[in-house]
Amino acid sequence: MNHIKDQIRCGAAYRLGLTGKGIGVAVLDTGIFLHRDFDSRVTGFADMVNGKTFAYDDCGHGTHICGIIGGSGRMSGGRYSGIAPGCDLVMVKVLDRKGNGYSSDVLAGISWILERKEKLGIRILNISVGACSKRGMSENSALVKGVNRAWDAGLVVVVAAGNNGPRTMSITTPGISRKVITVGCSDDDRDYSGRGPTAACICKPDLVAPGCSVVSCSSRADKYTIKSGTSMSTPIVSGAVALLLERFPDMTNKDVKLRLRESSVDIGLPRNQQGWGLLDVGKMIGK
Repeated sequence: MNHIKDQIRCGAAYRLGLTGKGIGVAVLDTGIFLHRDFDSRVTGFADMVNGKTFAYDDCGHGTHICGIIGGSGRMSGGRYSGIAPGCDLVMVKVLDRKGNGYSSDVLAGISWILERKEKLGIRILNISVGACSKRGMSENSALVKGVNRAWDAGLVVVVAAGNNGPRTMSITTPGISRKVITVGCSDDDRDYSGRGPTAACICKPDLVAPGCSVVSCSSRADKYTIKSGTSMSTPIVSGAVALLLERFPDMTNKDVKLRLRESSVDIGLPRNQQGWGLLDVGKMIGK
């Protein structure tokens, strides 16, 4: 992922010694395989799908997401390290082995995280999950209310825009929430990244980050794999936020959102495709 780090200008953060250390990032996804790149930084696991008590990933999607956020790159000599290689990871499995799931499991996962956010030091919630059902496109939907509850509890909630573009009003739920930070894909050659506005005329996504052909941890021992989509763009932003919160631990989620808005770089795309622009970690962190 070195090329991605160059695109989003992480160098300044690393020169300051920032790794996301002490920042807990919770992830709602398919689970996590304990790849050696995670060291001993997986501090919590819950399974809303099968009720298992040990960490596992029968799909591979969640492991890939976690590697983007906080893999150390240990098994690749540092080549495929995540954005915040010192952060803590908390996985809640809400999707099955095919990557499908129920809103009820996502909501149960959010409740589990909120009950433990102080104990586990959770500051960020990454949701690379989205529903495109017409019944779920309202801001009154249970999923939107769930992520809004997490935001109101103080978490920085980062959500994928979905892969249903390029048509307008193609942001998936809960990314339509006006409170959360919704992430699209910046290097979207196939034009799949979800676009706004939402049905409530809210401009979305909020910003974009790279998401095509991202190399990250596999659910096979010591291996890596390549995946593409806004699911991959979202943890890049979550990892960057972990770096920001390590440097400025007193920031609120509203402060973080404002900093992202002020520091994103206009890349010349329509507002409902790029949002504020491309994530720029160097500008976001500051000197």
